[in-house]
Order: sequence, then structure tokens, then C-alpha cells
Amino acid sequence: MTGPTAVSETLYTSLANQLPSFLSSALLQCKRLPSLPAVALNVLELTRISDATLSDYARAIEHDPALTARVMSVANSVHYLRAAQPPHTCFEATQRMGLDVTLATVLSFCLFENDHSARGRQHFWRRAITSAVAASYLAQQLCPHQAGSVFTAALLQDIGILALQTAYPNDAERLYGTEQASHGHTQQVEKRYFGCDHALIGAWLLAKWGAHDDLIRAIQRSHEGLETDNPSVLCLRVSGALADAWLSADPAQALAGVMRQLRTLATADEWALAGLLAHLEYTLPPLMETLGLSQTVSIDSVRLLQEAQQLLYEHTLSLSARLDAQQKARDALLDDYAQLEQRSRIDPLTQLANRAWLEEQLRERFHLCLSTKRTMSVVFIDLDHFKVLNDRFGHQAGDEVLARFGKMLASLVRVGDLAGRYGGEEFLVILPDENAEGAKRFAERITRRLQERPMARIEQEPLYVSVSIGVACLTDGGFGNERELIDAADQSMYFIKRSGRGGVSVYGQ
Repeated sequence: MTGPTAVSETLYTSLANQLPSFLSSALLQCKRLPSLPAVALNVLELTRISDATLSDYARAIEHDPALTARVMSVANSVHYLRAAQPPHTCFEATQRMGLDVTLATVLSFCLFENDHSARGRQHFWRRAITSAVAASYLAQQLCPHQAGSVFTAALLQDIGILALQTAYPNDAERLYGTEQASHGHTQQVEKRYFGCDHALIGAWLLAKWGAHDDLIRAIQRSHEGLETDNPSVLCLRVSGALADAWLSADPAQALAGVMRQLRTLATADEWALAGLLAHLEYTLPPLMETLGLSQTVSIDSVRLLQEAQQLLYEHTLSLSARLDAQQKARDALLDDYAQLEQRSRIDPLTQLANRAWLEEQLRERFHLCLSTKRTMSVVFIDLDHFKVLNDRFGHQAGDEVLARFGKMLASLVRVGDLAGRYGGEEFLVILPDENAEGAKRFAERITRRLQERPMARIEQEPLYVSVSIGVACLTDGGFGNERELIDAADQSMYFIKRSGRGGVSVYGQ
């Protein structure tokens, strides 16, 4: 093999350093690795010149008699001959075949001559040709001045596979003998076996030949995702996926997968897949025949696109259904969480706030009032003689009293107030922005309501209860925290207890 030029020396060193040592040793010791003669290198150089003509390519090719004979032979084939006279010069031959076929012929002669027998290499070369034709077509739409270099890069993007097949012939069948394995799966297998994939090896080979740095980097990154702003790089990366779809056992399903990827691109409207598939259907069969490759199954491009679009539509519907189901499941989960959170705040017997939620809310509102210079009041309620009621009528009657009192208390509070069961027969009501007099009037409404309505019926007889209530207002005591505010209301409540029960007391009055 020829060594890299000075231009690519640094890049070659970088690539060589990325190869596992055992792999680079095996590749360097292999005497049958593909090599690129000087004529083909000159042809590759021409692909970088945007205004290079077929005459330029013909002059480069005709320096090699064997290669010239190969090009003339292809141009004289039945497909190109038709009714015209056979070409007499290399220039006439390249004119007849066109640039893409000329490049494919040159590189196939240099790299793959008499090397089409192995099943893995047959598939490899068919993919390379299909990728190159697809990439060239796409480049004509997105970056026409780079169509030649994109064709070359697509044609050479998998030469690392050929190198691995040659260096490890005993493993080639296991690694590459299954044509239906996806290209991504092939890369994963290569990484497990060799510690790198064929894209890196292909870039290393090109650097060894002294190819241009742009081509080397394109090969190295040819199998990465579609997220790129470079249209020529994008054409190259898409071409491989399209080739895999075209050669797949289920091309419609595979093409639908490619179309899903293309949908995410800003240039999605520019791909014109119908034209591309028709171009592949027209171009590939004679080109494969010219290169001596076995024919793949004939594909109707119109039907293929229709089937792929239908599969994509069905996938979209299925995805939409799954997303709807996921959204419903998420909503149900959030609803369950909300209900669980709500239950964690509620006393199950009275359906009022429980003590933990009361204390948390009181703490937050206490500090809010301090920071905004607002006021608030708390009302501490204790049901009178509740232990006697339980002992005399039973706990079931006691629970009924608590439940009805909780319902009655909930009917009296305003929006923004918070009533809860503080423990046992004790209740607490938080009244934001309420002074002591307003809180006292609220407490008195509770006592009047209890005088009017029984809280239970025992053997058809109404059971009335009374309550002792203490009120404390934030602005009346210089309280340091919410605990001191509750204690003040509790003290006022006990004043009523000691005074005979059944009344309201305001802290500080």
C-alpha cells in the first residue's frame, strides 16, 4: 500500500491511534488489502473539483491501459451500445456512461476486481453502488456542485468491511454472511469483536492512500445520525439508510423507517422520494449487470413508495394511539396522586383537614402575614363532655357527633379559611385576614348553630352538644411563631372550660 501524503499525515496518525493495536497490526500485515493505484487517486482528486469535465476524467483514466480497457468494455456492453457505434476513445466511453457509472467502474476495477464471489461481498458491493447512486441523486437536489464527491464518498463508505473480510477471512461469514442483518447491527458486532467499526477502518485506509482530508472525514462519520447542517454530509448519511431499505427483505417497512427519520429534518420537503426511487429503479439494474453483480429482486418504485407511505400512516396512527394511551395513563396517575395527596391531608372521619395539614398551613400563613404585615385569627374548639358522651352512648355515637360537627363546621367557613380536626374532639379553624372581633362572631355562629341542630339521635331523641371556643388574633399578642398563636387560643378555650363550658373567649380580652 502507498503511504499517506503530507496533507493527510496528521489525520492518518489520529485515525491509527484510534484503532486497537491488534487490529492495526493485522491490517498492516495483510498483503491482500484493497489498494488504490495512482490513476484512481487522480480520479478521486477530480471529484473535488466542481467544474471538472468528463474530458478531465477521460485524460486521467487513459493513463492506465488496463483501466481504459475496462471502461471501454463497459461502454461497449449491450446496455450502452444499443444502436450507436462502439466508442473509440476513453473520452467517448465516459461520455456514453456518464460520470456516476464511470466512477463506479474505476473504483470497482481497482478495489474489487474478481472479488464478487463471496456472499458478504456481493451484498457489500450492491449496497455501495445503491448508496452511491442515491447519494448522487440527493446531492443533485441539495448541493449539485458536490454531487461527484458525494457519489465517491458513498461508494467508499463501507470499504472498511472489505478490509475486515480480507484480514479476517475465517470470521467474515459469521460477521457479514447474513445479508438481512441491519447495518447498525453489523456495526455493533464489529465493535464487540474489534473495538471499532468499519467506518473508522475505512477512513484509516483512505488516509493510508493519501486521499483528501474531506473525503477521509466524510467516511469516518458516514454512519452517524442525520443531525447536521452540511447538505453533502447529510446526503451521504441518508444514502446508506436508503440503500439498506432498497436491499431489505421488506423494503416498504424499511423505507417507512427512513421516512420517519427524514420527517424530522428541516429539508424534508426537498427529498422528492418519488423521483429518487424512480431513479434507483431505472439506474440500478443495468449498473449492477454492468459490474457483474447478481440481480436483486425487481422493485416497483411507485408501489414501494405507496406501501411505505401507508405503513408510515399506520405507524403514525399507532403512535398517536399510544401517545393518547400514555397521556390518559399519565392523567390517571396524576389524578391518583392528587387524590392520594388529598387523602393525606384529610381526616377520614370528619372530612376536614388533619392536624399535620393544619399545622403546615398555619406555619406558612403565619410567616406570610409577618412578611406582608397582614393579620389572621385562629379559633380553637373543644366539644364539651365528649368523654361522657362516649361512655354513655358508645363510640359509634361519638363518631357520629364528630362527623356531623365536621360537616356543620365546613358549611360555615369561607373560601380561603381552613377548618380541621386537631385531635380527638378538638378542632381548629384558620381565618386569614380576620381580626379578633370577626373571629369571635364566627365562633358565636358555631354555638348558635349547635343550639339549633342536634348532632345525633339516640333512640329517636335528639342529642345536642355544646363547645368551648378560644380565639386568638395575630396582631393582639406579639406572637413569635404559629405555635404560640395556637397556645393562646387553647388558653382562651380552657378559660371557657373552667367557667362552665359552652361559650367563646378571646385572648387578651
